[in-house]
Amino acid sequence: MIIVRPITQSDLSDLHRIAVESGHGFTSLPVNEQLLNQRITHAEKSFNKAVTQPGDEGYLFVMEDTETGKVVGTSGIEAAVGLDDAFYHYHLGKVVHSSRELNIYNTVETLSLCNDYTGASEICTLFLSDTHRKNNNGRFLSRFRFLFIAEHAERFSETIIAEMRGISDEHGRSPFWDWLEKYFFSMDFPTADYLTGIGKKVFIAELMPKYPIYVNLLSKEAQAVINQVHPKTLPAIRLLEAEGFSRRGYVDIFDGGPTVEANVNSIRAINQSQRCQVIIGDVQSTDNYIICNTQVANFRATQAPLSYRETAQQVVISQAVADALLVKEGDWVRLLAN
Repeated sequence: MIIVRPITQSDLSDLHRIAVESGHGFTSLPVNEQLLNQRITHAEKSFNKAVTQPGDEGYLFVMEDTETGKVVGTSGIEAAVGLDDAFYHYHLGKVVHSSRELNIYNTVETLSLCNDYTGASEICTLFLSDTHRKNNNGRFLSRFRFLFIAEHAERFSETIIAEMRGISDEHGRSPFWDWLEKYFFSMDFPTADYLTGIGKKVFIAELMPKYPIYVNLLSKEAQAVINQVHPKTLPAIRLLEAEGFSRRGYVDIFDGGPTVEANVNSIRAINQSQRCQVIIGDVQSTDNYIICNTQVANFRATQAPLSYRETAQQVVISQAVADALLVKEGDWVRLLAN
């Protein structure tokens, strides 16, 4: 069975392996055991913390194949970004240069450094090993987070964002960063990406151009990748767009990839999820649902067939699924058609 659960210290070696697998541009998982260990410790504290409003909590989950005991993926939620460290983006804007006398009217796109998403919740750190990219596992690994948010709304902001990985090649070369490197930073993309991943962001404020950048001054290669996603990220952004997320002109300061956002009350999976009481028995249906318990520190989620009794707000699940979710008859679960 495939389950999702909170990360624990025993997952460190698996998390390090996933950080290596994820490659360049995956800022939230630096290949550094000490920092990965710190992230696990922070996650454990966050899951065990009593919360009435979003703060610096970071919830990191792992997907486990219970048949092998192997961790095959990660998925995370940051409760409120930018409270401790500055959270930078570029915002795409426009400047108009016109002369009525000369009958000239030019509109020029600009990139302005900003911290507009400070305090927003962020879904992040989504990665699934190649071996398990099947059976809707990727969809499950993304969407279960909305059930967790719906069940524990006090822990999250009204605005949910996701930074999408931008264009870079297998060697870590980013056309967008190449231009910034040449004129402002004098360090390559993997180095800048790594420094950000380990929390050393001061260089951004120190070296980033202070004034808006005219997009038409960038190289043609850099212009072409602004607001574009990495080919491996296309399924992820399509899924989020189907949930109601949209682009609002914010892009990553390193690779130019888009950030998408949605109001928590407009996210399709949150609105369509339902809370039901558990009955353990024989399941007649073959339709798969994402189903999770209502806990925090002992959170569990899985995909499974179930029988739904709409009139009584009850759901019939098998004993095996109940055991995987750490629930018993009479407990409550939250579910979503997958």
